[in-house]
Amino acid sequence: MRVEIWSDIACPWCYIGKARFTKGLAEFAHRDEVEVVFRSFELDPNGARTSPVPVVEMLAKKYGRTLEEARDMEEHVARSARAEGLVYRTDGRDHGNTFDIHRLLHLAAARGRQEELLDLVYRANFGEERSVYDPEVLIVLAVEAGLDEAEARAVLADGSAYAAEVRADEREAAELGAGAVPFFVLDRRYGISGGQPAEVFTRALAQAWAGRGLAQPAAGAGACEPDGACAVPQA
Repeated sequence: MRVEIWSDIACPWCYIGKARFTKGLAEFAHRDEVEVVFRSFELDPNGARTSPVPVVEMLAKKYGRTLEEARDMEEHVARSARAEGLVYRTDGRDHGNTFDIHRLLHLAAARGRQEELLDLVYRANFGEERSVYDPEVLIVLAVEAGLDEAEARAVLADGSAYAAEVRADEREAAELGAGAVPFFVLDRRYGISGGQPAEVFTRALAQAWAGRGLAQPAAGAGACEPDGACAVPQA
């Protein structure tokens, strides 16, 4: 069975959702027969490719909040991330265009190192004092993931490299009706949206394996919208 996950590394619920999916998959009886493929989705495709902005400032501007209120929003999401055992910084993070990161992730997929690079990029973006919008940081992460440095540099230097693959993923997301990420598609028959609890993923995998009805997402799951807005479920 194949599971495809549309996500963006700028989306905190994609970071959290991946961790929850991994836990849910670990409880699935046929987990060794599941292929997981990560697909590209840009939350801010029209954003500048340079000069990322601080996340807290972006949130304050987008929602018309004070900086303190924006920090509180970040802390709410951070608590959800930390509950999954993830590192999450609420200050000092950047937000920007992720197209080049997606292109590099497609190179990693072609070399069998996609999930390794994705995990490193997530951790750097949400938990470390390293900006993934810095090409030199991306090169370091690519090498840590097992990619060839020269090849990774060549991809980042050539804006057309793997661009078609990123755009193809985004077209498929639109065709499948993905209005937010993370978006999970099981065998092209069942869909789940949002950073659901692990047990929801386990049930969905079992339903898809058995060929039964559509796996319905639980209410209130966190997700990030195409305009970059990330919902914060209320307690």
